[in-house]
Amino acid sequence: IPVWNPETCIQCGKCSLLCPHAAIRPKIYKEELLKNAPPALKHTAPKPLKGVEGHVYTLQVAPEDCTGCGVCVESCPMKAREAIRMMPLEPLREAEKENYRFFLDLPDPDPGLYRRDTVKGSQYIKPLFEYSGACGGCGETAYVKLLTQLFGDRALIANATGCSSIYGGNLPTTPYTKRADGRGPAWNNSLFEDTAEIAYGMRLAVDKYTEYAGELADRILAGNKCGDDLRKLLGEIRSADQSDQDGIEKQRGRVSGLKGLLKKEGCEGCDELLSVAEYFIKKSVWGLGGDGWAYDIGFGGLDHVLAAGKNVNLLVLDTEVYSNTGGQASKSTPMGAVAKFAAAGKPVGKKDLGMIAMTYGYIYVAKIALGADQSQTIKAFIGAEAYDGPSIIIAYSHCIAHGIDMTRGLEEQKRAVDSGHWPLFRYDPDLRGQGKNPLTLDSKAPSISLEEYVYNENRYNILKRADPERARRLLEKAQKQVEEQYKLYKYLSEM
Repeated sequence: IPVWNPETCIQCGKCSLLCPHAAIRPKIYKEELLKNAPPALKHTAPKPLKGVEGHVYTLQVAPEDCTGCGVCVESCPMKAREAIRMMPLEPLREAEKENYRFFLDLPDPDPGLYRRDTVKGSQYIKPLFEYSGACGGCGETAYVKLLTQLFGDRALIANATGCSSIYGGNLPTTPYTKRADGRGPAWNNSLFEDTAEIAYGMRLAVDKYTEYAGELADRILAGNKCGDDLRKLLGEIRSADQSDQDGIEKQRGRVSGLKGLLKKEGCEGCDELLSVAEYFIKKSVWGLGGDGWAYDIGFGGLDHVLAAGKNVNLLVLDTEVYSNTGGQASKSTPMGAVAKFAAAGKPVGKKDLGMIAMTYGYIYVAKIALGADQSQTIKAFIGAEAYDGPSIIIAYSHCIAHGIDMTRGLEEQKRAVDSGHWPLFRYDPDLRGQGKNPLTLDSKAPSISLEEYVYNENRYNILKRADPERARRLLEKAQKQVEEQYKLYKYLSEM
């Protein structure tokens, strides 16, 4: 398990962000709370200290939920100075269990002390997805965890069958959890092909309940039988700004007050409004699944839902292969990669799902890779959720099916971006209204050859060993496609 060195840690938050199992977490808390701390608990002054005087910082591991994958250590910018390093669990188990129990009981940091739209700040938010049953070093789960940190307190999630539904609903337990106030994600596993449609149904239901709550409020106000306090509060609720988390939390306070007044007033329609008052609070609707769902068997529904124009967010955990069912080729599988039903290397290129979505012009589209650019990933999530319309995020997710050392999976993500195989971009239709190009290309021109990326993975090496000439031809063809793809994206981003 990772062991923290407070003296060399720069408190960047990357280890927590990139941890696939939410097993290492930072907290800032008031120094006075240390009076009851276990003797082995480590802490230090926050960096920077300005604005958090009187607080201390702790980076704590969950000793019995950590899988020992080592992703945190490999990704640490202070790795050379051993800000965290892997140590045998057994001598540390009892002391760290006590430390972690104390750590969990500490209050969550005051949101006023950090910015939630940064790598560091986002990791002070309690993850509402933790200790999943995914493979050690999984490339998917860090994205799901981040989603719950940013929006989990109000999220409704439709999850396609696949790896994400198996580790997401490994009953009788579930990795989805709740905040101290009981708020957390509502989660549903649909059929493999139905996920976008289920999310669409969730959105329609939420919108209808919100509309109905507004109609009831208008009726109550028009009746002139309710008190001034109720009338004033209903007016504030109807006009509330919920564009950020602070606004949402303030709206929750108003709705809580509204419920009390509705019970007290007992006017005509008050009971009915009480039953739907929660829908005055903004909800975040997500469809979640792998490339088998999004590119293949569920693509018709995904395309239909994106085209419908409703505020539905879709997250594609793209492993470029049907991971959960044994590694069959999908339309996301790249040229030259070996998979079931592509034993001689896939002869055609990868479907460009992002480009297809951008052709509509009114869909928020992002392509991300945590291993390459953590800040861009967070911006994409926040931008997609804030956009009042359909959105799709396509997330590079390294997988054990790639035949890689999972400890270094995030390095492989970076190579995918550096080679041009996985360009990073965000397409925000709202920018067009500001007279700007909606497409922002977030990655630079390829700095390494495709060969330097692909031959770190066994899914490509298998073909190189079995049929070197075919492997060479496919690699040459794929290299040209990568170069042409980048030129196209760059041209579109500069129009």
